[in-house]
Amino acid sequence: MTSLQSMKKETESQERCTQCGSKEWLEDPVTGEVACSVCGFVIKHKGTDMGPEWRNFGEEESDRNRGGPPQSILYDDLGLSTVILEPNKGKSLSKETKSKIWRMRRFDLTTKSNPTKAKNLSMARDLLELYGDKLHLSTYVIAKAMQIYRQALGKGLIRGRAIRNIMAAAVYYACRLTNTPRDLKQFEAAYPVVRKKEVARDYRLLMKNLKLKPPVADPIIHVRRIASKLNLDQETIDETINLLEEGRRIGVLYGKDPVGIAGAALYLACKERRPEVSQKKIARAAQVTEVTVRNRSKDLQEKLAKAKIEIISKA
Repeated sequence: MTSLQSMKKETESQERCTQCGSKEWLEDPVTGEVACSVCGFVIKHKGTDMGPEWRNFGEEESDRNRGGPPQSILYDDLGLSTVILEPNKGKSLSKETKSKIWRMRRFDLTTKSNPTKAKNLSMARDLLELYGDKLHLSTYVIAKAMQIYRQALGKGLIRGRAIRNIMAAAVYYACRLTNTPRDLKQFEAAYPVVRKKEVARDYRLLMKNLKLKPPVADPIIHVRRIASKLNLDQETIDETINLLEEGRRIGVLYGKDPVGIAGAALYLACKERRPEVSQKKIARAAQVTEVTVRNRSKDLQEKLAKAKIEIISKA
């Protein structure tokens, strides 16, 4: 039994054709159209295919692969624009053809989106690619940051403010939302023109005007990064994570800098196991002050002791 016959059998109990009254229908597996097998009346058309065109002209239909880039939120037109070049390039054309191409080119340019917005998004995309390269961000984080920036642009928050600061704030929020361990000092190191105070200020601006929910910072995601700089073993890392989980359970971690808390827990785990790992070394690896590590470790130790939680850090 052929594929068309099997499709015919499946559709025998469907509605009648409005032209000839037949109840037998055929579906084309390539075009997706459903038509009457008697008179050929088409009852269903395939929807618009938003994917790229066919590019592999193989003999077998199953060998055909899609080509061309997908839609991308990084571009103003989602990467699906057309460009009509000037008619005086390439082979010589007739005067009438040149005039027609000039009119098409002018119409194409005038029907495109706001050039100011396109230029703004182009500058933002360049900055976003810089952060993505310097901070080793995933494609999902980059797309989320551009989505937030587009919302800010639509709300008019960019007007009168530096694009670089708003984009840095959008990337910082995307990192926190996806639990990607990046702090403000890393943003400042990646692009020294942007200061961490400016990023923090515009981060609060986005939270307020876009009504974004501030993600709860998890200090655990910073532990491995700090520990790798100090060449600490897995047992120390596991003990640090255990301390942070106990601290979260009793509510010690809320409202504190996650990097500072991670450094403090790491210091407590190393206190007797690795006495050579001082507060100064941990502070340098975590890129916080030594005072921060000292105060946070003292506070964490007191709260854990009050909750009768032992810190097992024997060698």
